[in-house]
Amino acid sequence: MSGTITRVALAGATGNLGPAILKQLLAANFQVTVLTRASSTTTTTKHSFPPSVRVAPVDYDSLGSLVAALRGQDAVVSTLTSAALSKQLLLVEAAAQAGVKRFIPSDFGSNTVHPRVAALPSYADKVAVQKSLQAKAAAEPGAASLTYTIVLNGPFLDWGLEVGFVLDVKNRRATLYDGGDRVFSATTLPTVGKAVAAVLRKPDETRNRAVYVHDTATTLRKLYDMARKATPGEKWTEEVVSVDGLVAQAWDELTKENPDPEKFVMKFISAAIWGEGYGAHFETTDNELVGIREHTEDEVQAVVQRYV
Repeated sequence: MSGTITRVALAGATGNLGPAILKQLLAANFQVTVLTRASSTTTTTKHSFPPSVRVAPVDYDSLGSLVAALRGQDAVVSTLTSAALSKQLLLVEAAAQAGVKRFIPSDFGSNTVHPRVAALPSYADKVAVQKSLQAKAAAEPGAASLTYTIVLNGPFLDWGLEVGFVLDVKNRRATLYDGGDRVFSATTLPTVGKAVAAVLRKPDETRNRAVYVHDTATTLRKLYDMARKATPGEKWTEEVVSVDGLVAQAWDELTKENPDPEKFVMKFISAAIWGEGYGAHFETTDNELVGIREHTEDEVQAVVQRYV
């Protein structure tokens, strides 16, 4: 692609992942503009950004508002939350119209370019955004076209421990999907931030493709053992859950007239991470390209120790 990336617009800077990405973008000396909802009180009452960060209030439902905010930007990084993923479609269109060079969508998780994962309803919005980006890149080939990078990192190891997704450390409970011995890739939030900054520093090498990173390739059983090692003398309970059973329950829920998202969304996500044949173990990564060193077992133990 033509030129380097210096100006980056960040959508979703105050969520779970946004602050980690913002920190790394600033550390890499990018000029960052944070997009906030025009009606949001984020900048005045909930969160303050460093003086070097420009804040641009936008209406995510207005193409004109988004185009105006994105003019002059080289890249857009989206960390919009699950509830707002579909709003990225307009953000992609705005980026294309504003002359943005690179778009990194709010993916940052399961292997959504794997066909079995892409077919799961829980990932429909992410897949729709990917298709939109692919269409933009294909329709306007050349140095001035909108390009994309999909960053895939598996579940967030640190956040997953903190909120009880990977292991329920608060209640000392482990859910071991299919026994918990299946290998999956996982990454901490700071590492994802570093990967994003590195992708933008290497636009040619990361153009129009998925970039795979992880801190570790581990199993639920190993993490469970680490958690027990970190809590000697404490009682843990474990439950073995069938992934096929979860998937069957999720599809069954979707046959109902008014399916309850709470009864299918996380079941499909759990299958994508801990099921067989969903590409959750990144056997080949781009760690070297983006300067990520895989954690040692002691370093993974330290992450677990921090949250249990």
